[in-house]
Amino acid sequence: MTAALKEALALQVQDPSHEWVQVVRGRRSGLAIAIAIHSTALGPAAGGCRIAHYPDPAAAIADALRLAAAMTEKNALAGLDHGGAKAVVALPTATRPTGTERTALLHDLGDAIESLGGRYTAGPDVGSSPVDMSVIGERTTHVCCRPVEDGGSGDSSFHTARGTLVALGAVADEAFGSPELAGRTFGVIGLGAVGAHVARLLDRVVARLVVTDINPATRSLAEGLSATWVDPDKALATEVDILVPAALGGLLTAGTVPLLRCAAVAGPANNQLDEPATARLLAARGILWAPDVIVGAGGVIHATGVDLRRESEEQLTDRLCGIAATLRQVFHTARTHRTTPADAAAELAGQRVRQGVPHPAHGVALPLVPQAAGPRKSEPPTFHPTTQES
Repeated sequence: MTAALKEALALQVQDPSHEWVQVVRGRRSGLAIAIAIHSTALGPAAGGCRIAHYPDPAAAIADALRLAAAMTEKNALAGLDHGGAKAVVALPTATRPTGTERTALLHDLGDAIESLGGRYTAGPDVGSSPVDMSVIGERTTHVCCRPVEDGGSGDSSFHTARGTLVALGAVADEAFGSPELAGRTFGVIGLGAVGAHVARLLDRVVARLVVTDINPATRSLAEGLSATWVDPDKALATEVDILVPAALGGLLTAGTVPLLRCAAVAGPANNQLDEPATARLLAARGILWAPDVIVGAGGVIHATGVDLRRESEEQLTDRLCGIAATLRQVFHTARTHRTTPADAAAELAGQRVRQGVPHPAHGVALPLVPQAAGPRKSEPPTFHPTTQES
């Protein structure tokens, strides 16, 4: 193991809330792969595979930890019997491998997932796709969202957008007294796979749209939807009813919250708050924030429902509609206890996780942090840094 990886792991030992953190260097690709399992109290963990450039190993491990914890909340609040986990492949540059190099890293990732014996089921995330899941699936069975033609549930982005639309109805009801979306103005930030679907769905319900993306090529979508295009650096300050973050996280900060001209913020982008205190800044301005772990749950609901539970379309639709009910419960709790929706959501997720116990999948005896009711703060996670071939 390199000195940098050892230093990175030493930094992360200060966070004892995860059950398992594993870092390996792929024997084919030579790339560092971090897998963080936050909790298996409700069942085997589920979460995406992120393939991205990081400035150093510590940043990649920190991201895996943060994203895994968010997946525990997301799965718990969606009513799924899964814990939260994340895999992160740390690229040395912003250029993503292609061809045989990409196959090598995906096989390394598959081996790392397989080594966990079913405690973690992986799906796509930033930098990976359903096709990649098929390649990973050549080395492990613990994978979701392979293309439909390969027998999987396929691209989950449309279903994430469907869940977002359901959430927006609950947000509109809380903010304006009616779930009706027609005639409301929505500012969609990010027109990638999920954001583009969200914009199209909002257009279908006759909502007014203001959209933006750092990729100017997406402007053609705005023109096709008769949406108003704004430059990315002006999007936050544009007056809308509901702002819909649909790009990468960290958008809401102490610096950006004062710029907002909206009644509510609700979108599928993960980790929208740069830190927990930002939720209180939004509340102080009277801006309703819908926790992204609830709004963006449609994808994991659909993927695990099709690939793992073999649910019918009717069952999946019922689960998606449950997103609105969960948000209403969170908003009610926040009002009643004079707290933020972020705190209310975290407490609700924690209640469900505490009802479970760690779940070693398929009876595989892997070292676990002893837990009676969800992750304990008093014991360190089990770290498995290694230079073994993954």
